[in-house]
Amino acid sequence: MFVIPQELSSTQKTAGNLLQMLYQDPHRWSYTFQSYSCMSRIKVHLAPVSPRLLSAEQPVQIFERSVYSDRYVFASNLYQIGWLNEIEWTVYQDWHTYLLNQFGSRVALEGIIYLQASPEKCLERLHRRGRDEEKEIQLEYLKQLHSQHENWLVKRCTELHFEHLKNIPVLVLDVNEEFEDDKTRREKLFEDVKKFVNSLKLEK
Repeated sequence: MFVIPQELSSTQKTAGNLLQMLYQDPHRWSYTFQSYSCMSRIKVHLAPVSPRLLSAEQPVQIFERSVYSDRYVFASNLYQIGWLNEIEWTVYQDWHTYLLNQFGSRVALEGIIYLQASPEKCLERLHRRGRDEEKEIQLEYLKQLHSQHENWLVKRCTELHFEHLKNIPVLVLDVNEEFEDDKTRREKLFEDVKKFVNSLKLEK
């Protein structure tokens, strides 16, 4: 099982740190940041498969973030809170739909694992992580992102534009409790993930 982490370092180096610029002047930089963020995720999806994954007996690749969460969580939220204007949101959706339809199965997902935690817990962990560019993040913003995730992955009330997403299997894992130093809790979460992945294989 191989996890592809979020491409944060490249974002930090671009245009004087786009993430920090976004939080400092969101109306000016939201479209620029979200476009770059989405393109970075598309490149990760399209990157050649690692030799280790190719040689694995039962290869599984997990992405920390996807090109779909980019639209249905982050970009959608920026539009709803007014940081993306109507024209920017329309343009974003247009090229997002076009590109993902062009790439087809190369960017399609077989399942989604949702690590569900309260906004308060996310803020606590964010402060513990201590990234300079995240100092401006407020609890209200995390509550908005939480609502977007819940609407899409739990309530299933988000309008989707890709057929394979409409009935995609979703595993919801409650990660409010700390598990990094709790071996029993960590093993339980990993076992849930393995069962979920195996169920996806049976559906093929």
